[in-house]
Amino acid sequence: MEYEIKPQTKLSLGLKELWEYRELFYFFTLRDIKVKYKQTVLGFLWAVLQPLIMALLFTFFLGKAISNFTELPLPYDIFALSGLVLWGIFSSGINNAGNSMVTNANIIKKIYFPRLIIPISSVLVGLFDFLMAFAVFIIYCFFNHVAFSVASILYFPLAVVLTCIATFGAGSLLAALNVKYRDFRYIIPFLVQFLLFVTPVIYPTNITQNIYLKGLLALNPMTAPLDIFRAGITPNGIINWETDSISIASSLIIFIIGLLYFKKTEAYFADLA
Repeated sequence: MEYEIKPQTKLSLGLKELWEYRELFYFFTLRDIKVKYKQTVLGFLWAVLQPLIMALLFTFFLGKAISNFTELPLPYDIFALSGLVLWGIFSSGINNAGNSMVTNANIIKKIYFPRLIIPISSVLVGLFDFLMAFAVFIIYCFFNHVAFSVASILYFPLAVVLTCIATFGAGSLLAALNVKYRDFRYIIPFLVQFLLFVTPVIYPTNITQNIYLKGLLALNPMTAPLDIFRAGITPNGIINWETDSISIASSLIIFIIGLLYFKKTEAYFADLA
């Protein structure tokens, strides 16, 4: 029986082919998780401790100042932790996906499979860490008597999906760029740190009234997921769809650009990686 590899359109995800190679998602994701926590004493607990410790540090150093400067709908520690838990998907996914093609260069050169599996699997590793951190976040909220809105059943999954879209778009773009321009290996960690402070993770979007800064926050693809996620734990949480629609549009544009560039250059990965 012959297998024919047909060219795909640039915007095609090749879903049929990805489904045929679906076992590779499990292989790559499980392998990366094992490598990430190999020979660590605390193991998977690091996925929980990292956002928790960061939230406590930000609360200690910035919590009082930010709470006095602007009105927060939540206690600052809950506010910061909610942002850092969701941010973990984005930061981990960007770091892992951005370096994924170079890291898997030996496999790419030996066998054929849909190259998109690699950056998608890298994002799934970040999603795995999120699930563990999210479980602890829920417990932390209960202990602090934070009420969940009924809409959180919809808001939480929607926020995670939007985060994954933004992460995959940016991650696939950086993965393709990193294959050709190895400078991105050093740019990516700096980029993630920079984005943390220009994203409303540890401060609310209403911290500034400057029209240009508010516009910059609206263009941030992570603004909408954070806003929607926090609406699920805010009493009478209201989503600012005017700002969030811009953020979602920005996320979709990044997704399309990342996919287009990845598809355009994937034929040369084996030669350049």
